[in-house]
Amino acid sequence: MSSKKTDATRRAIVGATIGVGLGIGSLSLLAPVVSLRPKKEVTPESEPPKEGDLLTFAVGDKAGKVVTFDDLPLEGPAVLAYPKDPKTGVIKSGEKNNLVLLIRFKPDELGDEVKKYSADGAVCYSAICTHLGCTVGEWDAAKGLLLCPCHKGLYDPRHGAEVVSGPPPRPLPVLPIRADGNKPVVAGGFTSQPGVLAGTTAAGGSCAV
Repeated sequence: MSSKKTDATRRAIVGATIGVGLGIGSLSLLAPVVSLRPKKEVTPESEPPKEGDLLTFAVGDKAGKVVTFDDLPLEGPAVLAYPKDPKTGVIKSGEKNNLVLLIRFKPDELGDEVKKYSADGAVCYSAICTHLGCTVGEWDAAKGLLLCPCHKGLYDPRHGAEVVSGPPPRPLPVLPIRADGNKPVVAGGFTSQPGVLAGTTAAGGSCAV
């Protein structure tokens, strides 16, 4: 091999070695930065709903009181609620995605996909719109659909809160419930992540709740 070719080969090897070294060095510098990123603290007021939690009125004159089946008008509208730990008495209102809605129908009106998560005809969904995070707090009685007032997204609560029209990219997650006497009680966690998922929203910023 000529001296020129030998020198070129050596320079290529040295350059590649330096490049790899710099790459590893950069990654090693990133590691402590990532580890220093603050983690979201979970408090008793912000922990997700869990099995056995009661459901309490989120707004209005009854705010903080436990919801019963008698409080749920047949065929809507929905009642906004927060979960409550029955052991500590803490209402989990410290996390936006804990806000849920309860709505009641005749049991035979519910689709099979949601009936298994219901109790006495009542179903419970996340109240946070999957579009931009507004509160799905209105009821279109004429159509029998849940309405997000911000961008007019419509969800069908009889069939898993599937999106009927508007910009929401996915249904409202279900929160399974069971009956404990005259009270709906949480029977498990959300069937999917509540709220807005990264990469699923339309362009245009955030939405006030």
